[in-house]
This record gives sequence, C-alpha cells and structure tokens, in this order.
Amino acid sequence: MLAPVNPNRLKAKGRPFSHIAQFHPELTTFRRDLHAHPELGFEEVYTSARVQEALRVCGVDEVHTGIGKTGVVGVVRGRSHASGRMLGLRADMDALTMTEGNDFPWKSVKQGMMHGCGHDGHVAMLIGAARYLAETRNFDGTAVLIFQPGEEGFAGAKAMIEDGLFDRFPVEAVYAMHNWPSMKPGMFGTTDGAMMASADRITIEITGKGGHGAHPYLAVDPVLVAGHIITAVQSIVSRNIRPVESAVISLCAMQAGDLHAMSVIPGKATIVGTVRTFDPEVQALVERRLNELCGAVALGFGATAKVQYERIYPATINSAREAMFAADVAESLVGAEHVVRDMEPSMGAEDFSFMLQAKPGAYLRIGQGGEGSCMLHNARYDFNDDILPLGAALHAGIAEQAMPLPPAG
Repeated sequence: MLAPVNPNRLKAKGRPFSHIAQFHPELTTFRRDLHAHPELGFEEVYTSARVQEALRVCGVDEVHTGIGKTGVVGVVRGRSHASGRMLGLRADMDALTMTEGNDFPWKSVKQGMMHGCGHDGHVAMLIGAARYLAETRNFDGTAVLIFQPGEEGFAGAKAMIEDGLFDRFPVEAVYAMHNWPSMKPGMFGTTDGAMMASADRITIEITGKGGHGAHPYLAVDPVLVAGHIITAVQSIVSRNIRPVESAVISLCAMQAGDLHAMSVIPGKATIVGTVRTFDPEVQALVERRLNELCGAVALGFGATAKVQYERIYPATINSAREAMFAADVAESLVGAEHVVRDMEPSMGAEDFSFMLQAKPGAYLRIGQGGEGSCMLHNARYDFNDDILPLGAALHAGIAEQAMPLPPAG
C-alpha cells in the first residue's frame, strides 16, 4: 500500500510542474476514484463520463465523445494558433480482468476487475495537462488530448483511427506515456526505434486418430504430436533467428482429451501461445517456420497440424526525431541524469503502435516505483500518485515546446 500522497515529494523544473503541483491533491482524488471503478475495454462508460466532466471543468475548448465507441477527445487551442500546428497526447482508460489484492480505501468495488496496469494514472496525468494547458495556453497551435478505450487486447487505438480520429484531428505527431514500476520516480525513458514488441496469437490444431489407451498402435496420438511440436518450436528462435535480432515464442496452454478419461486417446489437441518480435521480417519468418515445422512434425507421426497466426498488435516503433524531442523535454523537466535515451525495449505490447503507424511520435516510460515495486498486472499493484504532476508536466511541456509562441514584438 502506498503512503498518502505528498505533493512535495518529487521536484522538477519549469512552470508546468510548479503550476500542476498546486492541484496535485485533486488529481489524486480523481485517480483514486477511477481506480475504485474499473471498466474493461469499450465498456468505459463511467470513466468516459468522468473524463468528459473533468475536461469541461478544466475549461478545454471542445469535448468530443463516442470516438472508437467510448473514446473521448479534448481540444485546447493555444494563445495563438496562427501556426496551424496540431499535436496529439494520448492516455489509455481501460482496466483488466483481475481480482484486486489490495485493501486501501480506493480498491476496486468490482469483483474481477482492477486497474492493474495504471491506466487510471495515465488518465489523471493527461487531465492534469489539460487543466494546465487550458489555464495558461502558452503555445501556438492546438493540443488534442486523446483518451483511448480498450488498450488491453481490444485494439482501441485502431478503433479510434478507423472511426476518423486523425481525419477529424490531423495531428502532426502523437505522444503517449506508460508508468514503469522498475524505474524510480523522477525518471523518464524512451528510445529511437522499437519500444515494445508486436503481439501475435498462435493456435495450433492437431488432428490425429482417437483410440483406446491400451492399444495406441491403432491410434494416431495427438498428445504425443503436441509434445514434439512444443519441443521443436523452441528451435525456431535459436536456429532461425539471428542472435542480434529478437523474438519470443511462448506456447502457454494446451487442451486435449478428458481428464476423467484416463484410457482414451483423443482425436484432437490444441495449443495456444504468443509470438513477440520487433522486426516485421522476423515476424514473417517466425510465422512461416511455425507453419512448416508444425506441419512437418505432425506428418511424421501420421497426423496433421494447422497453424492459425493472428497479428494482434504491431510493434511500437518510435520515430527518431520525436523520440529525441520527447527526451529533450523530459531533460528540461528533471535533468539529463534522470532521462534514459536508449531504453531497452520490452517484449510486452501496446496498441499505441497503431497510432505510430499512422503518425510520427514517441512512446515514453515514466518511473513510478524502483526496486521491490509491484510489477504491472499484479493483484497488489497500484499507481504511484506522487508522479501525477510530473507526468502531467511532461505532457504539457511536449505541447508547449513543440508549438512555441512566437517571440514577443
């Protein structure tokens, strides 16, 4: 359990941080309310309503709803918008199907649902930036604040894009941020290129010939075939992928037969897993080798194997200029020693990748924990409210520094 919020615990430079720190307690209350009322992808009705209400109270110029089902977009115009420039800032809103193991007053009131990834904190940070930008308007252009549904496996970013997000709000670049418990509070990290891997789902359906367990020579055992496929598939990364490249193949579940039927050889077996890669060429190679290898292994036993390969999320690839710009903004906020510019990519996945396929931009991590902290998707996880002003200030700083006001006079 985190200690009560301390508005003075973290220090940073610049007007956005000092301004936002004044309403840190309000952001904390807002964040904890969202935490207590988690909602799954495309079901964020309460969350969306709270975001709309907060944006209007903040004084943004426009609030648009129903983009990508439950998505919300707030628009703030700068003191000048003669430049015609437009920048996007994104936060994800949805929770996870988890039962929370915490016991603080703001724990989830919904059994089986939990903000176990910190999206409640991401929303609160962007609301903090919205309030600051609306109150100061110290920029030349338009800030587009994107509150996205369904990041946790529902491709909400793709849904918003298909619903006309970038047609209605033609931003020149888009930025997003995710909390990272293994980094200390006060730290930011990003890199040029891959930040997160693609996430693909694989389903391997093995068809043999059922029979009696006492007479296996009369059957074609799909469980035996599955065992050999599970072992053989692990050779793809070690024997087909160059060591300087990265790939993960994890076969995570298998279903075959009936646990109550000890002497029945089933006719079918199904294996489900995931593939993670950074490079589309590596991704295509893994898909091809999975089809070749599974089919060949099954054939050697007189069975067949069909691979269904679903590309769920593409890799999250930062554009070079925007990644370095975001790092520069972070450095102006917390100093060079607190910014990691060559952050190691994660094999996790993120649907902000769809936005980065459509627009230049960058994905950052903000430290929130340090050694010993609860990792994401853990039943004891909670967002660290101490970092709310810091994350909000980075969002605001990106808008101000990307769209500066012209010199006076």
